Amino acid sequence: MAILLADVGGTNARLALAREGALDTGSITRFRGDDHATFDAVVTAYLAQQGSPQIEAVCVDVAGPVWGDEARLTNRDWDFSTARLRALTGAPRARLINDLTALGYATPALKGEAAGFLRGPSGAAQPNGQRLVVNAGTGFNVCAVKVLEGGGIACLEAEEGHTRLPVSVAAPLAEALGDKAAQIDSVEELFAGRGLARLHALRTDTPPARAEAVTAAAAQGDAAAEETLALYARLFGLLCRELALRFMPMDGMFLFGSVALTCIDRFGLFEQAFLSDPLMARIPQAVPVGVIRDDLAALHGCLAAIR
Repeated sequence: MAILLADVGGTNARLALAREGALDTGSITRFRGDDHATFDAVVTAYLAQQGSPQIEAVCVDVAGPVWGDEARLTNRDWDFSTARLRALTGAPRARLINDLTALGYATPALKGEAAGFLRGPSGAAQPNGQRLVVNAGTGFNVCAVKVLEGGGIACLEAEEGHTRLPVSVAAPLAEALGDKAAQIDSVEELFAGRGLARLHALRTDTPPARAEAVTAAAAQGDAAAEETLALYARLFGLLCRELALRFMPMDGMFLFGSVALTCIDRFGLFEQAFLSDPLMARIPQAVPVGVIRDDLAALHGCLAAIR
C-alpha cells in the first residue's frame, strides 16, 4: 500500500509515493505541464511507470484556489477533483490543498538547514506550537500553522495579500514615494513580484520591468535597483512585524517565494525594521525567522495533510 502525493504548479508537476509513513525519494518524478493535456493524464502515466501500486490515499497540492473537493491551476487550464482522483487511483481517500497550505503542513518538521533560520528567538521565547509561512512571489499570502496536542496539524486559510497596507508600512512608503504611494494600497500590490516591479518603476520614473529584472540589475551593481531592494527589505520587515503580532508564530516565521528571498542578502535591513517598534517588542524579538530551503517541503506537507 502506498500514498500518492503531488506538488502541482503551472510549469511542472512532481509526483511521489509514500510508504510506511515516509516519502520514497526514489519515486519522485517530474512532469512538464506542456506535455500533458490534463493532470489526470499525468496521474495515469505516473502510476503506470511505478508498476500500478495499490494506492490507499491521495493528496495533491495545487498552485491555485481550492474550493472544497475541487481546484484549478491559476496559470494552466488544469482542473482537479477528489472524486476523479479516487476513481483514477482506486484510493478511498483523496484531498486537495493549496500549495501554500502544503508548506504550512511541512513546517513542524523543518529543522536545521531545511528551516534556514536567519535569526533565532530571544532567551525569553515561549514556544506555542504556532508557525507562519509568508509567501511573496507571483502573489502574496500567508499560512498560519498550529501543532495540536497529540501531534495533529491545523493550517488556517487566509487572504492576507488582499488586505490594505498597515499604517506602519504605508507611512514610510509615502515618505519614499510621495503622492505616488497612493497607487499602491494592498499588501499584494506592494510585496508580490508585480509590487516590487511597480515600486521600482515609481521610485525611478521608469517603465515597469519584471521583478526578476530589478533583482538581476541590483546583482550587477545597479545602484537604483539596489536602493529599491533595500527599501523593499525594510518595508517587508515592517509588514512581518505586523504579522508576528497578528499570528504570534513563536515556533518560527518562514519566508518563501522569489521576492521574499531577495531579503536574505539584505537581512540586516529586514531585521532592523522587524524589531524597530517598541510596542509589544517582546513578541517579534521572540519570533525566529527562517527560510524554507527544503525542495521537498511541499511533498512532505502533502503527506502530513493526508495522514
